[in-house]
Amino acid sequence: MADVHSPAVRSFNMSRIRAKDTKPEMLVRKFLFSQGFRYRLHDKKLPGKPDIVLPRYLTVIFVHGCFWHGHDGCRYFVVPKTRTEWWMNKLSNNRANDKKAVSKLQEAGWKVIELWECELKKNSVENTLAGLSAKISPVI
Repeated sequence: MADVHSPAVRSFNMSRIRAKDTKPEMLVRKFLFSQGFRYRLHDKKLPGKPDIVLPRYLTVIFVHGCFWHGHDGCRYFVVPKTRTEWWMNKLSNNRANDKKAVSKLQEAGWKVIELWECELKKNSVENTLAGLSAKISPVI
């Protein structure tokens, strides 16, 4: 099946997809800052370049997009109808890279919190953020 968009339209659409400073990520960052947490962003020295790094708590937070990280059972993850094989390969590589980064971080003593885009939608954002503060505990 051919792409439903022209190459120019497809290029424009793809150029609007952000890797950093996404709406879900900004929501989590604003919440953490309002709760008194201070953090670093996208630390290149750590495996997987976590979205949010809380060095004081030895905790990292990944804010995953449901589509880009293949969130199973999520209504926001739909397998594309065009170039399906290519997309499934890409998404499975993303998942593998996520697992690899999480295991390396855990081996290094970091606590890893993964949040999904769907958990930060209007109907569940309050519960998600309330649970987030509880998951972050000081290092003793």
